Amino acid sequence: MEYRINVSEIKEKSSILSAGDRVLLSGTVYTSRDAAHKRIKEALLKGEKLPYDLDGAVIYYVGPTPTPEGMVVGSCGPTTSSRMDVFSPLFLDKGLAAMVGKGPRNDEVCDAIVRNNAVYFCAVGGAGALLAKSVKKCEVIAYEDLGCESVKKMEIENLPLIVAIDSHGGNLFKK
Repeated sequence: MEYRINVSEIKEKSSILSAGDRVLLSGTVYTSRDAAHKRIKEALLKGEKLPYDLDGAVIYYVGPTPTPEGMVVGSCGPTTSSRMDVFSPLFLDKGLAAMVGKGPRNDEVCDAIVRNNAVYFCAVGGAGALLAKSVKKCEVIAYEDLGCESVKKMEIENLPLIVAIDSHGGNLFKK
C-alpha cells in the first residue's frame, strides 16, 4: 500500500501500516544522530529540558551536508540506524512515534517499536540529494557545536519512505 501521512497522524495511523508499505511523509521531523542522542539521553536521565518533545515526534537519523546557495538544505540521506539502537528503546518509551534511517535494528528496538505502537521507516541510502528536495525548511535548534550532527527542526513534504518495521512486529529485515 501507499500512504500520504502527516507526522501529526503517525500515532493514530501506525496500526494500519505494514512492513513494505510506501509512505510519503510530511510535517515536522527532528534530525538527530549519535552525539545528539547521547546528550538527549543524559538530559532525560537528569530530568532536564529536551530540545524538543519526544511525545509524538519523528527523528530522522541524518546529518545534512552544508547548504548550497539557493537551497534549504544540503544532501540529507539517512545514516545507519543501528548506531542509535542503544538510545532508541528509552526514546520510544518516552513517546517517540517514529524513526527514519537505514538498515536493520536490534531486537530491543524492535520490541520497543511494538510495545509503543511506533514505526521505523527507511529512506533510500545514497539518494541524499534527491531526499533534500522534500525539505522545505531547516533550522538548528540544539547542540550547534556538533556541526552537521546538531539537532535540526525540518519541515518536510512528501519524503519518500518505506515502512521497515511496523507496530505489529512486521520486519522487512527478517523476511
